[in-house]
Amino acid sequence: MDDQNKNLILATALSFIVILVWFVLFPPPEPDTPLDAATTVDATADTGDVAVPAPQSDTSDATAPEATASETADAPRVAIETARLSGSISLLGGRIDDLRLKDYRQSLDEEADIVTMLSPVGSDAAYYALHGWAPGTGLDAAGVPDPNTLWRVEGNDTLSVGNEVTLQWSNATGQTFKRVISVDENYMFDITQSVTNTADTAVRAAPYGMITRHGTPTDLKNFFILHEGAIAMANGELAETDWDDIPEAEVDPAWGRPAIVTRDVAEGWIGFSDHYWQSILIPAGVASFEQALTYAPRTDVFRAVTRLPAQDIAPGATVSVTTQLFAGAKEWETIRAYQDNGVEGFIDSIDWGWFFFLTKPIFWLLHEINVLIGNMGWSIIGLTLIIKAILFPLAYKSYVSMAKMKELQPQMEKLKEAAGDDKQKMQQGMMELYKKEKVNPAAGCLPILLQIPIFFSLYKVIFVTIELRHAPFFGPFQDLSAPDPTTILNLFGLLPIEAPDPNSIMALIFIGILPLLLGISMWLQQKLNPAPTDPTQQMIFAWMPWVFMFMLGSFASGLVVYWIANNTITFTQQYLIMRSQGYKPDLLGNIKSSFKKRTQTDSK
Repeated sequence: MDDQNKNLILATALSFIVILVWFVLFPPPEPDTPLDAATTVDATADTGDVAVPAPQSDTSDATAPEATASETADAPRVAIETARLSGSISLLGGRIDDLRLKDYRQSLDEEADIVTMLSPVGSDAAYYALHGWAPGTGLDAAGVPDPNTLWRVEGNDTLSVGNEVTLQWSNATGQTFKRVISVDENYMFDITQSVTNTADTAVRAAPYGMITRHGTPTDLKNFFILHEGAIAMANGELAETDWDDIPEAEVDPAWGRPAIVTRDVAEGWIGFSDHYWQSILIPAGVASFEQALTYAPRTDVFRAVTRLPAQDIAPGATVSVTTQLFAGAKEWETIRAYQDNGVEGFIDSIDWGWFFFLTKPIFWLLHEINVLIGNMGWSIIGLTLIIKAILFPLAYKSYVSMAKMKELQPQMEKLKEAAGDDKQKMQQGMMELYKKEKVNPAAGCLPILLQIPIFFSLYKVIFVTIELRHAPFFGPFQDLSAPDPTTILNLFGLLPIEAPDPNSIMALIFIGILPLLLGISMWLQQKLNPAPTDPTQQMIFAWMPWVFMFMLGSFASGLVVYWIANNTITFTQQYLIMRSQGYKPDLLGNIKSSFKKRTQTDSK
């Protein structure tokens, strides 16, 4: 077996093994489940109790039962209406609990419902933001607004860009609470809470913000490559907590339930992250605060909480605090703009994974190319060209080495004849020959090995980022984050027939046109070199393209586009470099030879 074939088999086999393990252990996830399934109001729903955080330096911990589903449904509301958002705020508790994202639909169908981000109590999966004050000295539970408080609207009754909404409530002891809510042109809300004390004595209260989710989301992907659950940034450190890890947390004495608490946070944020959407609380203008993830076992309720320092409100004084709430799509450009405006580390709310040092620059480059081209499919091909250009020096050395190895074949055959069965003598002779001719037999596999982390990083980018969701290429390829929708059953997209479910055996057998092109491109790349004489090598080479074709058939079509482009560029580079080194690949002869050998084998 010559060293060139050894290197090629080693590199190809390693790629095959890595992808095979990946495919078996972490198969592609099921397609998106609609986020905003039909909601029904259940008057008997068990909504549990809301534990209002106690103020710092104070031991009180008032609790209040949350409104029932029927009470929430009947409560008056304030509309939310912007170019990108629609929904409403419930005046019962002042919850932001009804929010839809106008730019995103559940499926490619133009008539599909837009994605629902937040849902009120009584929906299938209640999910909302709540702000308030925990009582301290001079106040009791009745003296602060709770989830059942009915707020009054002052002035504007519709929240839109440039038009804030003010909610007001007064207690019986001389304190007036206000909540001013504004929203920008994207997904960021500003919630300014204030207390005016008209009583003769000082009072104390601690402001908080809370994002509540009833139960674990039903549309989880449960895929190794994607983080779903809680996410937090505290003093520059990112923490990602899976859903099933929150209930397993130890009971925190200060919270009286399973909780993951971070105290003395000078700068940070906390919330919940789904595949493409997230809700994040971001305190602003405070020196230090506490953030926590809590779980109520009895009612199966998760909460992400920010608890700000307790405020002393003197007679006649007013104090106020501001918390931001991000509730929307994880768009790279939008989130980066918020980070540039002061939200520390916000770009890391997108799950870049272990290879972040590759996924971040790869996505940045893909995004910039797409800005110029306007088509994500062609942008992936453009990205492939740039990656191949960066790796070209290594590829050039590799292909030059492979061409020289071809030239050394006659001398290597003579060494084999002279050495006979003496393997040590053969190895020594070959090493001397390599040294004399300045050939590195291992150089051939390096470019292939470098493709593995790039392949996984691009897969991460394609699967995780919302910019690839429903991103069209051409014709039937209208979602590059989904598997190839074509199959022989629909004449590769010519007939309006849906392809088999990506997770079914039918999909594995009746693959689409992109996997077919992938297999052909790998097969043609092999034919730049004559088939090895060893029968085992011949079998590996014969089966490898088609095994890859079926394995990658259910992967995101954007990734298959990358792989096809990569194979095509590699084929062209290798052919031209070999020609430049005086070795002319007999492509047509190698193809004919492979068919002749199969015919001879079949006849036997």
